Amino acid sequence: MRRSNRKACCRVLPAESTKHIIQGQFYVSDKPGEVIATVLGSCVAACLHDPVTRVGGMNHFLLPGTDPKASRNIKYGAHSMEQLINAMLRLGAQRNRIEVQLFGGAKVVKGLSNIGDQNAKFACDFTRNEGFRLTYQDLGGGSGRRLRFSPTTGRSMSVSFDATPMELDRARPAVTSPVTDSSSVELF
Repeated sequence: MRRSNRKACCRVLPAESTKHIIQGQFYVSDKPGEVIATVLGSCVAACLHDPVTRVGGMNHFLLPGTDPKASRNIKYGAHSMEQLINAMLRLGAQRNRIEVQLFGGAKVVKGLSNIGDQNAKFACDFTRNEGFRLTYQDLGGGSGRRLRFSPTTGRSMSVSFDATPMELDRARPAVTSPVTDSSSVELF
């Protein structure tokens, strides 16, 4: 038997890279292994995914609706959602296939207006009014969340934590959602 001098070849998977977004930002990707991460309090993050083209993205908005003074202010939900959707469409996503997961909207500061509820209501109404399929939501409550989302697979992980500085490192287990078919949300 003749031996080859060639070394065995193995396929190297790309290392996971994380893109962190903050309030008023969004990010879209079609790169396998890329993850988008953020931390939420009363803000809301919408994670959108087209399972056919494997394009997805996340935004992080602070306020519901639109800015009455500047219609293109990405801190507001309406403009943030438009920017996220349009960026996905430019990468080949199709509106009729977009699936949505919503996170955040907590009331983290007692005694102040509940902007978290307003953000959550806006995000749900926007999703419904635009005809998108809402596959998962983790909205409301009194705790902030750490969120990670894989835009190409649509998998997400949301970990709640108490908003008080003394308890930040006591994270609770990840939120789970029921799996109904192969296109539903997978949590990692």
